Amino acid sequence: MKIKFIAISLLLSSFAVSCGGNEKSEHKADDAHSKTEHKAEHKKEEKKEHKEEAKASTSDNGKGIGPITSVELGDIDEALVEKGKEIYKKNCTACHKIGKRVVGPALKGVTERRSPEWIMNMILNPKEMVEKDPTAKALLAEYLAPMADQSLNEEEARAVLEFFRTKN
Repeated sequence: MKIKFIAISLLLSSFAVSCGGNEKSEHKADDAHSKTEHKAEHKKEEKKEHKEEAKASTSDNGKGIGPITSVELGDIDEALVEKGKEIYKKNCTACHKIGKRVVGPALKGVTERRSPEWIMNMILNPKEMVEKDPTAKALLAEYLAPMADQSLNEEEARAVLEFFRTKN
């Protein structure tokens, strides 16, 4: 009788453990799915906040910090575009691609996200921009690499800006 009781107890115990194990694994799967969804939602929120923060900080003066206070844009100057393209290839492609994030942000549409003055000041004055401009600070926090000073002059920076205007 004792042997039957022990055998039945063991059988019931193993049955209870096996049922409980499935329930736990289901809960683990649900928890993992929930965590994945939460992470995805959090990333979307962070991106949205970053975009809103960037818009808000550039709307304060929108020009950044540096020597450029005003840029007059007219029709696209093809000669300037070609000069800017060459400067971009030589100085920028190690960290930036037009349509792809690399070390720094993708530059496609940059002229829609930033003012011409801000872009030129970032090219000409990256160290001070990263220290004092809220948008540049946010970009540094996101990309973890400060923009290198390429020692370009205003004419060269303007050519790069003109090249960027063709990449929207």
